[in-house]
Amino acid sequence: MDSHSGPYLNHKALCSPLGAARLCQLALGCAVIAMVTHTAGYSGSHGVFCMAAWCFCFAMSVLVFFLDATRLYGYLPVSWDNLTVTCAAFATLMYVTASVVYPLFFVQSECPYAGCDVRNFRIAVTVCSILGTLAYGAEVALCRARPGQIVTGYMATVSGLLKVVQGFVACIIFGALANRSQYSQYAGTIYCVVVYAFCFALTALVIIMTVCKRTKAVCCMPFDRFVVVCTLLEVLLYLSASVVWPVFCFDTKYGSPWRPSSCPQGKCPWDSKVVVAVFSFVNFGLYLADLIYSQRIRFVSSHRPSNSRA
Repeated sequence: MDSHSGPYLNHKALCSPLGAARLCQLALGCAVIAMVTHTAGYSGSHGVFCMAAWCFCFAMSVLVFFLDATRLYGYLPVSWDNLTVTCAAFATLMYVTASVVYPLFFVQSECPYAGCDVRNFRIAVTVCSILGTLAYGAEVALCRARPGQIVTGYMATVSGLLKVVQGFVACIIFGALANRSQYSQYAGTIYCVVVYAFCFALTALVIIMTVCKRTKAVCCMPFDRFVVVCTLLEVLLYLSASVVWPVFCFDTKYGSPWRPSSCPQGKCPWDSKVVVAVFSFVNFGLYLADLIYSQRIRFVSSHRPSNSRA
């Protein structure tokens, strides 16, 4: 063993608050998946989504913990701090969604035909999922950059975390668009879809460039200025989409401001249009907050000395 390289295993992966949070993620994720497959069960698109979210987050946590414990992340061409906080933030959002969707569609006050054991297991799954949300949120809180502290990465700042939330909200919008939203009826709604896709691509590009340590000058400008320019463009585009979409969906000339009484529950285009409208305003607010906060920070490249501060 090279005496200058230190031990092969990273003891901080276990004996630290961050390591404890990741161990809780693994334990709770394993418990959720085991209970769902054993007795609680799942069905339909909502159940498949919840199960996929739990399995994906569990696999991601296993990989992160293994690479951190063995120090193999040093061989990856990525910024480990940016990657882990991004994964934790995304997993938090996935767990929050699953913790709301699963009990909403599968937990009932009365015992189902399969008996009370099924209901009790589903309640236990919901509790463990909520605790898993707290475990992932604890990792984000432990990794988040604070004023005056050494910056570990752009994704650990509020602006970086907002990027993850913006991308997640965009995925919700895309899901609603794909669910009988009838967005292809008018040029205005098609424009909104283009805006959502373009802004999502820009946000994903910033995240990928940060994780892959491609934070040098972009288009003859510093990376932090490039991020601000992209955010300003996204704010303007989302502002226009937040106005155009409701006009072409709920104005009496193009649609209906009220939900049609004959519209089937769960298969109504009007419901999908409402979801898109609401989350368009949500993402506009997130991009606006991102733009305001980005004026208070300066991005520190991973190639600079580590004593740089926010």
